[in-house]
Amino acid sequence: MRESCAMGDPGIIAQPNPARYCFAPRAMTGMKHEQDPTPGATPERTMTKPATPPNAPQPETRLVHAGRKPTHAHGFVNPPVMRGSTVLHPSIAAKAEIGRKALEPVENYGLMGTQTHFALEAAIAEIEGGLRTQVTGSGLSAITVPLLAYLRAGDHILVPDSVYGPTRTFCGGLLRRYGIETSYYGPMTTAEALRPHLRPNTRVLFTESPGSHTFEVQDIPALAALAHEHGAKLFLDNTWGIHHFQPFLHGVDVSIQALTKYPGGHSDIILGAVTVNTAEDWHWLRMGSLELGNYASPDDCWLALRGIRTLLVRLKAQEQAALRIATWLHTRPEVARILHPAFPSCPGHAFFKRDFTGACGLFGVVYQPQYSAADVVRMIDGLKLFGIGASWGGYESLVLPTTGTIRRTEGTGVFEGEMARFHIGLENVDDLIEDLDQGLALLRGG
Repeated sequence: MRESCAMGDPGIIAQPNPARYCFAPRAMTGMKHEQDPTPGATPERTMTKPATPPNAPQPETRLVHAGRKPTHAHGFVNPPVMRGSTVLHPSIAAKAEIGRKALEPVENYGLMGTQTHFALEAAIAEIEGGLRTQVTGSGLSAITVPLLAYLRAGDHILVPDSVYGPTRTFCGGLLRRYGIETSYYGPMTTAEALRPHLRPNTRVLFTESPGSHTFEVQDIPALAALAHEHGAKLFLDNTWGIHHFQPFLHGVDVSIQALTKYPGGHSDIILGAVTVNTAEDWHWLRMGSLELGNYASPDDCWLALRGIRTLLVRLKAQEQAALRIATWLHTRPEVARILHPAFPSCPGHAFFKRDFTGACGLFGVVYQPQYSAADVVRMIDGLKLFGIGASWGGYESLVLPTTGTIRRTEGTGVFEGEMARFHIGLENVDDLIEDLDQGLALLRGG
């Protein structure tokens, strides 16, 4: 029998928290090995982001104004796109002075960023509630850059079995060749059950919550406490939870975002971001990024900066549309379970209620056992308004079958039937439901 989901229960979706961007800076938990300091790039050890004043504007207002000139300054509303490689300096002494500021948002060479990059980084740090952000050339590089910055040969990393597929590929490929070992754990493993799996050389406890395709919500505060007790860092792929999960309020050290998704919002950029909340973590991240030659297109950064002006409006509309459609699908006899964190049938639903202020428009559907993978493909191929394609977070609705697209090694991600992942866009909800209704007829063999 399908689990019930009383969507009228206000406790199912955590109520918005007006202080969601406020945080108390947490003391740094040190790594167990030291990085050689880079001359001129040693951080101020006291640098932290101050707590948000109680009378600060709400998030919607702050995102409209973040990363641009004050309202009463002369000039265009939007900052310009700044492209460049060479930066000219008035003197050798001035160039040397700028060269000592690798950790600051100053223009020294194009690879180190322009005002376009810095404006976007300031806006993402605002969304994530962190101290500093480093933009990267893709969502995947937002994962690989910090891992390479923090890890070295002989280290060990713990990764959830529900992790984004390319993260698993990277861990089993480049990290393995570099002598860094990866172990996988079930995403619903408790901190106490995971404790024996941390080794003396475990440097990073990686999390992704909700999990890729199967949407398990992890107990991030408990896992962060475990990592810090061990002297490790807690990494979180927070792409699904942008805005609705404030990572540094819950003990996260490194928060990862694929800006390709909701910040871009129009399926036309490839971009990522990594946010940290202490000067020490910023030093590790920033210097690692520079040493790896990481760079993001200023044109993509400008488009993302434009996208975040409407981010919260789009997120709210797509959240409400996805909940309505997921609720309708839940009533259908063809559906066994909805994998949406707001539904009790989703693993980790209690953590979602506790830690999130809302949801995005991405969720999964588990079909009844009598339907085969071929049946699901027939349904998907017959949908008229849902595109078949990777990624999500744009204005358009998308769908992909889960069967055959995910890899698991710890026996997780197995449910009672075949699965599909839906992203709900900005189309009319009634039109999407009508399309899904005819698609379910195709699922049944109609």
